[in-house]
Formats: sequence, structure tokens, C-alpha cells
Amino acid sequence: MPDVWQSGPVKATLDLPDDPYLEVTATAAMLGRSITSIVEHSLRAFLNQHAVPEQLPPLPEAKSAGGFTDEFIATGIDFNNTAEVLAWLDEVEGRNP
Repeated sequence: MPDVWQSGPVKATLDLPDDPYLEVTATAAMLGRSITSIVEHSLRAFLNQHAVPEQLPPLPEAKSAGGFTDEFIATGIDFNNTAEVLAWLDEVEGRNP
């Protein structure tokens, strides 16, 4: 993933419930690792599992003068409703938000 705004580590504050924090603290101590290394490893594993495809499937091409294809119109989606459009795209791309 390209660096968006800087090239060094980013400091972040996380609000965690006590149980997971205590568990990761104990695990880090037992493994001789830092909490940061465990959180980084966990985030990378999560992002790898939920990676966005490099290239999204193409949208249908307009076949009518109105700009929307019959396939789009047949979905029944209100294209003025951003939430409906995003939910439809998630479904098409196989994502579960």
C-alpha cells in the first residue's frame, strides 16, 4: 500500500476495553514482544484477509440516451440515494460491510 502522507511510524491512540488490553499485554510479555508489534501484526492480518481488489469490476455501459442501462434500472436502486448505491456496489463486489 502506498504511503499516503508520511513515511514513518504513525502514533495512534486506541480506546480498548480492559479485557482485550490486559490479554494483549500479558501475551506480549509472555512472548517477549511489544504490544505495538502484536497490534501491527493483527492489523496486517485483518487487512490481508479483507483486501480490496486492485481492480473493481467494470460498471455496465450506458446503452440509452438517458445514461443508465436497462440492467441498472432493473435493480430498482434509487441512484440519488448514496447509501443504496454503496450497498449495491458492496453486494456486486462480494463485500459484507
